[in-house]
Amino acid sequence: MVAGPVPAIQAISEDAVLLSFGDTIDPALTAVIRVWCDAIRTSLDELLTDLVPSYTTITVYYDPGRADFRRITHRLRSIPDTLPAEPEATGGRDIELPVWYHPSVGPDLEALASACELTVDQVIERHTAGTYQVYALGFSPGFGFMGLVDPAIAQPRLARPRVKVPAGSVGIANRQTAVYPSSSPGGWRLIGRCPTRLFSEEDLALLTVGDTVRFRAVDQETFRSLGGDDTPFQEDSAS
Repeated sequence: MVAGPVPAIQAISEDAVLLSFGDTIDPALTAVIRVWCDAIRTSLDELLTDLVPSYTTITVYYDPGRADFRRITHRLRSIPDTLPAEPEATGGRDIELPVWYHPSVGPDLEALASACELTVDQVIERHTAGTYQVYALGFSPGFGFMGLVDPAIAQPRLARPRVKVPAGSVGIANRQTAVYPSSSPGGWRLIGRCPTRLFSEEDLALLTVGDTVRFRAVDQETFRSLGGDDTPFQEDSAS
């Protein structure tokens, strides 16, 4: 029995193929992709160089010196026979991330509330009420794309991305939410800051695809005690 749909397989380079499971974000699909990732690691084993799961796809990177597209495709097409009929919901962990929601570290918080015709407290309530699944990792090491945000607080990315977003910044982009693991450019609307370290060279990424995340509002004192940097956000003059 096959766990979920059989993906379309497409060569995208001499050392990578793309497995496409659909075109709609669906929490149930994350479980299928997670099961497939485990099976791919087992099937390709020494041929595999990297595996990148996303919302509806998996990119499989392999060693072109040891295998070609035909061999890789043959192995991938044999995977469905090894999969469970009903994969577990996600197999991921439940993670809680503290956030200090405040305009000094969330420069878009008040504007987002106004655009959504809500108070700042109502935005915070809706953001912390959600349970978010990590659908994909990317953009920068440890950056987890999470969803789905309450439609009442969903807002598009900024028309002009910022040159520098501080590490720990919590943002919203449409119905996605995320925490910036390191300082980087970014165009998500910033509503607060998280003190938890999401990526390090020693421990790698805290979040993985399939994890479930909830945000907990904390005050400034608690934020500091957890190691948070409460330096007020300042727009880069170059932006």
